[in-house]
Amino acid sequence: MTSEVVETSSQALSAANNDDRVRLREGSAVLRISESDATSKSVNEITKTSDPSEETRMILNMGPSHPSTHGVLRLILELEGETVERSKPVIGYLHTGMEKTAETLSYTQGSTNVTRMDYASPLFTELAFSLAVEKLLEIEVPPRATWIRMLMCELNRISSHLLFQATNGMDLGAVSMMIYGWREREEVLRFFEKVTGLRMNHNYIRPGGVAVDLHDGWQADLRNLLEIIPPRLDEYDDLLTGQPLFQKRLQGVGSLNTSEALALSATGPILRSTGYDWDLRKDEPYLAYDQVDFDVIVGTHGDSFDRFAIRLNEVRESLRIVEQILDLMPPGNYRIQDKKITPPPRARIDESMEALIHHFKIFTEGFHVPPGEVYAAVESPRGELGCYLVSDGSSNPYRMHIRGPSFVNLQTLPHLMRGGLIADAVAVISSIDPIMGEVDR
Repeated sequence: MTSEVVETSSQALSAANNDDRVRLREGSAVLRISESDATSKSVNEITKTSDPSEETRMILNMGPSHPSTHGVLRLILELEGETVERSKPVIGYLHTGMEKTAETLSYTQGSTNVTRMDYASPLFTELAFSLAVEKLLEIEVPPRATWIRMLMCELNRISSHLLFQATNGMDLGAVSMMIYGWREREEVLRFFEKVTGLRMNHNYIRPGGVAVDLHDGWQADLRNLLEIIPPRLDEYDDLLTGQPLFQKRLQGVGSLNTSEALALSATGPILRSTGYDWDLRKDEPYLAYDQVDFDVIVGTHGDSFDRFAIRLNEVRESLRIVEQILDLMPPGNYRIQDKKITPPPRARIDESMEALIHHFKIFTEGFHVPPGEVYAAVESPRGELGCYLVSDGSSNPYRMHIRGPSFVNLQTLPHLMRGGLIADAVAVISSIDPIMGEVDR
């Protein structure tokens, strides 16, 4: 009986080893090796085979300091000549432990922490966090605060997509696009600076509303943006969209179909490029998106060109939303008038000892949130951005987890790159538009 068990175990181990070798060599777009093996062993050593057909293969490390990996992203590529057979994204070089840090910060301080994750679109992370806290508190913010949040997030979507246009052009050799994309993004950041006091990492959207009201003259500044950006987008079309070289670099490169995108949990432009019409602003409306008119842009082929075109046209749709907000912005308070959640006005602190004590307690102790767990999601420029919070009744979250779209979308990378040329790798990475601060949060 014992010998039979040993024999069975031996056969199972042998079968498992054979399965591992097959899995390492074929049938998967993902290169399943350790980071240390990638720097010290050949392909034949890794796959444990002497197959002559694999002697021409090599392992190439790309990043994490490569300028076209959009941050500290490392890729381990298995190459057959110049063709990428398999690859493995390696993350963690920027790990900051923000989710664990959130457990030591009060809900008042939370927005300051989460805004640093996706530094290209920080307002969306602030919004997801604030919506989650407000669900636990069972409060509703004033209508003006809702519309201000929507305005700022759509402007942030525009600035994020303009940054993509700039870096995507640079990655593909259209160096002048970097200048033009940065130029238009700068106009949006100037508006942010007038409203929040900062160009990035705003800590503007907070539980209960927003930090401050819109500045005097905000309507004129918005109308100026609505005049400047649309004709510049038409110039992008002339420079990139209809350019034969640009089309050849992107069309048919990094293709994904709908079933693959859904299986990999991809969202945002990656999912919509396959023709799947899914946008949380339409399908699960939040804020006041059900009161404005806009179209969800979808692609056909699921390739890098579709993802480029979707982001370009989403800027136009966001401008449509901003124009409607300009006319529909309601008057009223920009934050909830609840002394347990929001601090007193700055001017009152100089006049009232009670206001000073109130301000001190809000920013030192924070406010207590009823026990429970909640998930709130928004449509960021990169896809579904969600915040999962667990409260134990104290003034700090017991647990916090961010469903980062860059982190999830990054797992599509090996499937998008398989069978493509190494020259296409940069185009594919760029089309995912990852933000490594959010991936390594």
